[in-house]
Formats: sequence, structure tokens, C-alpha cells
Amino acid sequence: MTVTTERTTAEVRRATGAAARPAAARTEYRLFPVAVARRQDLGPSYARITFSSPELAGFGPGGFDQRLKVLLPQLPLDALGAPEGDWYAWWRALPEEVRPVMRTYTVRALRPATATSHAELDVDFVLHGVGGGAAGPAASWAASARPGDEVLLVGPTAPGTGRAWGVEWSPPAEARTLLLAGDETAVPAVCAVLEQLPAGARAVAVLEVPDIADAVGVDSEADVTVEWLPRRGRHGHGELLVPRVEEVAGPLVDEASRTLSLDLEDVDLDSGILWEVPERAVATGPECLYAWLAGEAGVVKRLRRHLVGEVGLPRASVAFMGYWREGRAEGA
Repeated sequence: MTVTTERTTAEVRRATGAAARPAAARTEYRLFPVAVARRQDLGPSYARITFSSPELAGFGPGGFDQRLKVLLPQLPLDALGAPEGDWYAWWRALPEEVRPVMRTYTVRALRPATATSHAELDVDFVLHGVGGGAAGPAASWAASARPGDEVLLVGPTAPGTGRAWGVEWSPPAEARTLLLAGDETAVPAVCAVLEQLPAGARAVAVLEVPDIADAVGVDSEADVTVEWLPRRGRHGHGELLVPRVEEVAGPLVDEASRTLSLDLEDVDLDSGILWEVPERAVATGPECLYAWLAGEAGVVKRLRRHLVGEVGLPRASVAFMGYWREGRAEGA
């Protein structure tokens, strides 16, 4: 079953996306001690945790699919003695039994401080395996998080955009259509991107989720179509996503943009990380397509091979990221 929501507010012209935002020269990363302000269930598979702290006034927003690290302490923050300097060396040096669990998430929203409250940052957690005995430490923490619970965030100290800010979204200014596809782990990043697209951009998102109740509304100025593919416990990861993307992608690619890559190299998922984002996406035709793929590594690999090897989308116009690997424990 496919559930479609559509919002159109502008004629399709071009998708500028992140390309319209200049990056600052450099940034540094540091620890931001924060506390849970609110927890909201978004659906059976998601919990939105809102973090608050006066420290967040110094967090550098990057926009779009910006990543950050969440460190879940096993001891009170005061007992850890978190430094203001090299956070990673400090984290590595801690004994394993007290070292905070570290995971990577998307900045879903960042709100500045007001006269009555500190700055706030939202992170949407996928509740993998909660209730079934197979949940990882981050999902288990998010399922039971309460106001006042303290964690550490790692993020940049100055605003900007681009890879130095954990932002992989980088379509060419000439892209007529944007294709975003992924599973439940990609939903927060996809929704964040869609909500920041400008009027005149056209985007198609195909998202596979555990349940139709996981579908959320997307408010965007762009011409956005979102398809939700609920597995409902009857399908494996990618069984709905792959064929639907194959159906959708072909008609979106202009003939002038097709460059079949018959020698597309294989990606060994057991020995490497499936993560490739072109430094500069290439537009080869007036109707060019830019694709952003994320989720389970095996599924993303199949989608990328189809788009490049069969549809003919230039490799430099496909960003693909393996957020996790089926059969492996959740990693940092």
C-alpha cells in the first residue's frame, strides 16, 4: 500500500537547495551539555526528544540533513569531567565501562533562545526493536527518556553549511527534480531537507516505514510529493522501497542526462562503509535529476546500482549513504 501526500506552492523552476548557502571558512566541534526538555511520540516507531541548554546558543546550524553526535552518559555528567577541548580524545580515553554510548543523528530543528527559555534542539529517534527485546542502547534510552535527563551533544561552534558541518545535501543549482529515498532511519533527514527547500524546487520522496502511523506531515514551500510505504510487518527492508524507486526514477531522468555506467564498481558491505557524496554534483542536461539515498546499506547499494547502471543517472548526481547494516549491531 502506498500513501501519498502532496503540496504544491510554486512553478517548477530549479532546486537551489544548499548550493545557495555559502559555507563559512572553518568550524570546530565541541561538547554541548544538554538536558531533555520534552519527549513526544511521533508514531509507533519514532520519539522526538527536545534538548535544551544555555550552551546551545553556541551551536552552529548547518541546515538540511545536518548530522550531530549524541553521547549517552552511563554516569552523571559531573562525574565524567567533560572537557572543553579535544572531546574525541577524552571520549576515547574513558574506560569502556563508563564511556558514553555515541550515536549519529540528524538535527531535526534548532530554535534560538527566547526571553523565557533556553535554545532548543530536536532529534527524532527511531525506536528500533523497542518492546521486542532487540533494541539498541540509543533506542532504549529514547523510549524511556524523561525531562531532566542529561546527555552530551557534539556539534559545530559556528553556523555554515557543507560537509564540515555534517551536511551531505548538495544538489547542483540546475537540478530540476530532486529524488530522496530511504527507510525509517532516513525519514528525519529527508523531512528536514524537504521543509527547507525553496519555492520553485520540485522534490519526490519515497520513504519506507514500519507502519502507516509513522507517516508525518511535511510543510514545504517547494513542490513536494511524499510517498509512504508501510511494511506492516509483512515485508522485509527494501521490499517496497526498491521497486517503487525503480518505477519513479526512470520518468524523472531527462534523456540528455543519461550516461550509463557499465563498469560501476561493486561495494563490499562487509569491509567498508557505504557512503559516497559527490564533492560537486554535476548537471548534464536541462531536466537533470539529483538523487539522495540513505538507509540500510544493502538496500541503498541496490538503489544506487539501478539509478546509475540502469536508469543512466550520472554518478556525480547520486549521493548515497548506508546508515546501518541489517544483521549488525547498531554502531556509532
